[in-house]
Amino acid sequence: MSRLWRALWGVFFLVTGGAAMAGQGNLESIVFGMGCFWGAEKRLSQVPGVVDVESGYAGGDAPTANYEDVLAAERLLRAGRGAMRNHAEVIKVSYDPARVDLSTLLATFWENHNPTQGDRQGNDVGSNYRSAIYYTDEAQRAAAEASRAVYQEALSRAGYPAITTEIAPLRHYNPAEAYHQDYLKKNPNGYCGLGGTGVAYPRANVTAPVQTPQALSADGLSLERQLIVFEAEDCPFCHRFRTEVMDGWRGEVPVVSTKVARPPQGWTLEKALFATPTIVLFEQGREVARYTGYDGDRERFWKWLGFHLLTPEQRKIAFEQGTEYPFTGSHLDEKRPGTFVDPITGAPLFRSDAKFDSGTGWPSFFNPVEGALTLREDVSHGMRRVEVRSASSGIHLGHVFDDGPPPTGKRYCINGNVLKFVPDAP
Repeated sequence: MSRLWRALWGVFFLVTGGAAMAGQGNLESIVFGMGCFWGAEKRLSQVPGVVDVESGYAGGDAPTANYEDVLAAERLLRAGRGAMRNHAEVIKVSYDPARVDLSTLLATFWENHNPTQGDRQGNDVGSNYRSAIYYTDEAQRAAAEASRAVYQEALSRAGYPAITTEIAPLRHYNPAEAYHQDYLKKNPNGYCGLGGTGVAYPRANVTAPVQTPQALSADGLSLERQLIVFEAEDCPFCHRFRTEVMDGWRGEVPVVSTKVARPPQGWTLEKALFATPTIVLFEQGREVARYTGYDGDRERFWKWLGFHLLTPEQRKIAFEQGTEYPFTGSHLDEKRPGTFVDPITGAPLFRSDAKFDSGTGWPSFFNPVEGALTLREDVSHGMRRVEVRSASSGIHLGHVFDDGPPPTGKRYCINGNVLKFVPDAP
């Protein structure tokens, strides 16, 4: 580029870009650490008056750092071979103080992560995921420390422990790589954490008492056995689990959902919740199992649930392609009008009017409910057969043969112990 063109480009910038920046007023910035910077960037960028949010690394001893440097430093620390303070994943929030005040940003910071977890956040563990506020002047320091005291009082009332957030002068800030910037805009199905404790930050202009979001009431829940799905706002995986699993729920175990990361009063979790959705199985008000995250693998979820609902004999058939001894299984002589269903999902498999006595010692049917089954080639035990599985849960049911009665000529030879019978209403 010639000197003339460089000069003309400089004039163009002063007239256009410089005017645009002037229109934004005098921007200020503050740096927050809230765990993985992807979700933090998204949440703070949604605040009116925030002009830009940049992902980066800060707070460590090394003057410069990139993503690989931070991961390597954390590995050394966890192996006991590192002494330097590692950087935290952070976001640099640039805002127009004429449109949004610092107290609003601090309230958003506190509400959108769990600041009591120390060196972890959500599904991520390590000092690089610590909660932090890195200030650039004394006014920011004073505001950060005052807001911490206010939020600690609200958290303590809700039963949370002490805040572990690091509040320190900003040092050694390094912007993150380009692919980390606006990550959740580019990847809308990316990882999302719980998004906070559910405890509201007390606003000074609110005269009514602070209303802390309430956990589920134990009233109406099943003390014997209950599933609770812990969700979060703006969590695409939660939405997917709801539409693919919960909306068609017919399982025997009741299921409810909540966006508060606490169990019903008097019920207990074995450990903190780290990501959403988390599906927890409670028995007698105590957690007995959990399934964290959902990526569309319904069969994997149902297998997890089945391992906790089925007997050892049922699990051997369902998940290890086992076979019960003839004339020993359930429902061999069941003749009442009704439906045989999947023991995990409750999805209908066979109607009783399609059942017939094959004399083989296993419940036999000549026709399944439409769409209820999947078929797979089975060459085990030196034979070539067609395996029958439940389409809803993927569990093994038995095999199908071509020696059944009309009108289909099929014999679905099913292990009775992995069927549940639901009689028709009288």
